[in-house]
Amino acid sequence: MSRQPGAESTGRGARSGGARPDGWTGRLGFMLATIGSAVGIGSIWKFPYEVGSNGGSAFLLFYLLGLALIVVPLMFAEFAIGRRGRSDPSGSIAAVAAACGASRRWTLVGVLGVVTGFLVLSFYSVIGGWTLGYAIQMVHDGLPGVDPRAVAARFDAFLASPWRLALLHAVFMGATAAIVARGVSGGIESAVKVLMPLLLVLMVLLAGYSVAVGDLPATLSFLFRLDTSHLDAGTALEALGLGFFSIGVGLGLMITYAAYSGAEISLKEVAVGSVLADTAISFLAGFAVFPIVFAHGLDPASGPGLVFVTLPLAFAQMPYGTLAAGAFFVLLFVAALASAISMLELIVAMLTRRLGLGRLAATAIAASACFAAGIATVLSFNLWADWRPLGGIDRLADASFFDLLDMLTSDLLLPIGGLLIALFAGWAAPRQLLVEELRLGKGGASLLRALLRWIAPAAIVAVTASALLG
Repeated sequence: MSRQPGAESTGRGARSGGARPDGWTGRLGFMLATIGSAVGIGSIWKFPYEVGSNGGSAFLLFYLLGLALIVVPLMFAEFAIGRRGRSDPSGSIAAVAAACGASRRWTLVGVLGVVTGFLVLSFYSVIGGWTLGYAIQMVHDGLPGVDPRAVAARFDAFLASPWRLALLHAVFMGATAAIVARGVSGGIESAVKVLMPLLLVLMVLLAGYSVAVGDLPATLSFLFRLDTSHLDAGTALEALGLGFFSIGVGLGLMITYAAYSGAEISLKEVAVGSVLADTAISFLAGFAVFPIVFAHGLDPASGPGLVFVTLPLAFAQMPYGTLAAGAFFVLLFVAALASAISMLELIVAMLTRRLGLGRLAATAIAASACFAAGIATVLSFNLWADWRPLGGIDRLADASFFDLLDMLTSDLLLPIGGLLIALFAGWAAPRQLLVEELRLGKGGASLLRALLRWIAPAAIVAVTASALLG
């Protein structure tokens, strides 16, 4: 996949087929959809428990450095490739590669992204089902009270039923498919325009309440007083993996979404606005969770159940707490949908182009396959809870199936996908692609290209290799 002669000579001729008939109606819809793809439960569910499990401040330092030096440049690159190629990830990469004389093998990068997106969506849908299940439980059974042990016991009981989790997984996947089947403007954009602002308002209110009644000094110390004992490659890899997972780079999601954008939309503004919004909501989630964690003496490293255990404690002390809790988990369900929609669209876009399927058929096939694959994640929280697939390997001896799938995607496949996209955009694609599609000056394009050529690949390789081999 080396750079080929003539890679600098291509102009806008890499466009294939012109704008799609179904696309974003304007910048607001595109930005909200991108923010929704980035935010989801990656920011609200995964961010707090990853921060809690990896020492707080050191993790945040690596996370912010990874965003600035790796994730944002990759997002710019994916946006430029997507709008130039006007297709799914492999199709867009193929169009750009063909125009600049690069090897067609670069299209495998897009295929890898779709495979990774499929795996992520298979377990993401299960967690998305939890949010709906909790919303229903809050309305039906009310809050479990202010005893942390009672809250934890309810969560354990919730996970104990594989049939309930499978049903919620099916409902979540069905809702995702229903929106994707309606298309880009009629389904995805219409949904996020209403629901993302509502989620933001509730997150601000919840974080404000948590700060007021919880242990703010302990939270500030945990998040911002550097703990040097966690300055290691393992923490850096976890932080980098979360950046990839949360923003959605390395999959080709941003290639797919940018392919639906008109020339009048500023990709640079959408990219920067989306990352800032995602980061702000991630920090809001941290301030909604950790003050309650420390005020009640809970363990911030309690893993995937952190949000489902700590937030009910906060709601139990609020006026109309049951109603607020139900509303929050409904909106968390919506945020999860916004991310799941983008991942399913990633798969559907490839099926419609590669197999010539209609959108409805492609959506049904992709959603059904993801649901079937997700059953293994469902079982890993109950019937397979004690199964350790790689128990013979010391460093993986305690990892469940879900843990292994999460590590495979977040810590390995996503960084590899990001590395290959960086190499393609930095070496194979011409600088003019970045200038024209991102509306960068030559200086800005040169800086971005240097990050994609050298900084991002070196950081991804160094962090991943150190963590996996150390």
